[in-house]
This record gives sequence, C-alpha cells and structure tokens, in this order.
Amino acid sequence: MNVMSLHTAVEDIKKGINNKDIKCVVWDLDNTIWDGVLTESCNVTLKPGMKEIIAQLDSRGILNSVASKNNHDDAVRKLNELGLLEYFLYPEINWNAKSSSISKIQKNLNIAIDTFMFIDDQPFELDEVKAVHHDIECFDASEYQKLLSLDRLNPRFVTVDSKMRRKMYSDDIKRKEVEESFEGTPEAFLASLSMHFIIENAAEEDLKRAEELTYRTHQLNSTGVTYDYDDLKGFLSSHSHRLYICELNDCYGSYGKIGLALVEIKEAHWHLKLILMSCRVISRGVGTVLLSYIMREAKKDGKRLVADFKKNDRNKQMYVAYKFANFNVKEDDGNGNLVLENDLSFIQEFPPYIKLEIK
Repeated sequence: MNVMSLHTAVEDIKKGINNKDIKCVVWDLDNTIWDGVLTESCNVTLKPGMKEIIAQLDSRGILNSVASKNNHDDAVRKLNELGLLEYFLYPEINWNAKSSSISKIQKNLNIAIDTFMFIDDQPFELDEVKAVHHDIECFDASEYQKLLSLDRLNPRFVTVDSKMRRKMYSDDIKRKEVEESFEGTPEAFLASLSMHFIIENAAEEDLKRAEELTYRTHQLNSTGVTYDYDDLKGFLSSHSHRLYICELNDCYGSYGKIGLALVEIKEAHWHLKLILMSCRVISRGVGTVLLSYIMREAKKDGKRLVADFKKNDRNKQMYVAYKFANFNVKEDDGNGNLVLENDLSFIQEFPPYIKLEIK
C-alpha cells in the first residue's frame, strides 16, 4: 500500500467509513429484483438489466442471496423461471424479520456481517436490518442501476478462485447435506470426503490469489498484514524467504487455493511472518496442516521456529492453533503484538483423513 492510499484508508477509519469489499449482496424480491408483488400477481416482471447486474456481481466473486417476505415455493418457482435461482446461496424466503434471515445467511456463509450489503425498496425493512446489524451496508433498491459502479462492489482482485466462488459454496452445500445424514463419527465423515491437500512453493501465477488471501482472510490469520503483488513477487526471488501456498480438493470439487505462509530463513531460526487459512475449511479439520509442515521443515533444517502474531477479536482460533502446536510467548509489547517460539520438540501429526502432497 503506498503512502497516499494508506493515508486515505486511515482517514476512512477515523470517519467510520467501511471500505472493505462487499462479499455478499442480499436481495429483497418484490419491487426490488422484480416489479410487482408476487402474492398479488404471478405476472411480476424482472427489472431492466437486473439479471445482467447479478451475473456481473457473480463474475466478480461476489456472492448473492435473498431475504424476502414471500411464499417460499412460489418465489423459488419464479426465480427459477427467470433464470436466477442458481445465483442465490442460502436464500431465506419466509415471513420472518429480514434481520433474522440475514443472520442465518451470514452464519451459513461464515463471512463477516460488515462485508454484506442488503438491498430493499422499503425504508422500514432497511431500517429494521440496520438497527440489528449496525455494520451492514443498506442500499435503496431504486438506485440498483448504480450498483456495478460502487467501489465496494468492484473488488481489487478477480482471480480464478474469485470466479469459482459461488460454485465452491454450492459444492459445500452438498457436503453439508451429506454430513447431516451421515451415520458415523465426524472423523469417519471427513475420511469419506477423500480430501487431497497440496502444499507447494508459490509461483508467479499464484500471486494474485495470494494477494487476495492476505486482504480477505481474517479468522485464521496470524497477523492481518497485507502484501501486494509486487511485495509477494519479491519474495519469490529472495534466497532468504519461502512463500508457500496450499490447495484443497475433495470428492465434491475444489476449495481452491485456501492457505498461504511466508517464512524468512535466518541463521539460527525460521521466522514465520504470516500464515493464514480460509475460513471455508475450518470445519474440515485441516487448519493446522500447513503449520505442521513448516514446523517439520524447520526442524529438518536444524533451526528453531519463531512466529509473529497480532491478537485481535477475529483471529482467536489462530492463537488457539498456535498454543495447541506448542508455541510459547517469547515477546509481548502489551499492544497485542506477540512473537511466539517453538523448540520443535513436539509436532502434531497430519490428520489421517487427508492425502498430503508436497510439490
């Protein structure tokens, strides 16, 4: 980030402006996606350019969902008739408060509420949602034709993984459906997925996705430090750094490139500057695979391992992962910035339910 963009970001924070990319747009239906009220007439018509807008958001890696007060079966039938149903993940079509519907969507997608946008034609509904979800972006449906030009809906990154994002979530819905009916232990279910975990040194073609991961990943993220494309490219040619990227696939499809780690190789130790893992794989029990691999490599090199960590409200799971992996606090500046250390006397085994491939 250059000095000017950093200054702008700081000023936005001071003003309370949320400049995070929108990750999910939640739509009302009546007089929002279509003109008319479905319970009054089945002859509602799609608003001009609406399908193209939704498809364009989808192509940018922005998810779409629905929170609508409507008869569920009628609304689903109409969405399918209009060729839109496939775009909407976890649609909530019922007579509940829309804030409640959005809570369910947010829980299912497992992404932060401050990266959601809600679009409705009724001021009451927008106010009701905003009263419950203070950090959500609420948008008047009458302005829908301006959506594609909004900064927060023009993500910095549109990668191969971005374009596949809806499919990845759709695949995960299938996994969850199977998991709910699966008879057996959680470990047996994970084994049934035939997971294939790949770790490799990042290549230049991985850098856009690596940059995206540093900006988008918050829960399993050790420091929250972001790196741009040029920073990451520099590490590729550095003899004193290793940049690892990892991918996960299973019998239902690909999760894409889901993890990243940056290590600085020093004379007496390896220094783990950043490690992160997408929140989409937390429930798959693979969150510590990359960390265990780095620990083994450092031990093989005859070095200790130290790691930077920045405590915040969102990455507590990452801290727990470090503690379970036998890291201890070496330095603490009192402001949440820690340096952790591991003598590598104990290293967790890789989960037995994955096939690990090192490239």
